[in-house]
Amino acid sequence: MFSKGQIIFGVLFFIVFSIIIAYTYRKDLKLHKRFYAGSYWMLIAFIAFIAFISAIKYFFK
Repeated sequence: MFSKGQIIFGVLFFIVFSIIIAYTYRKDLKLHKRFYAGSYWMLIAFIAFIAFISAIKYFFK
């Protein structure tokens, strides 16, 4: 399906991309804490909303 070169490229790309994303996130951590404080509550509310919609669909099926 994939050649050996494509698999090696994919693995290396994933590793380098993950390292760059982690480095960038760590560099901006102070800004994230300042500007996105309380964003976990929005995530919890979103997940609860999706669960509520799924429950309605399940019970009225």
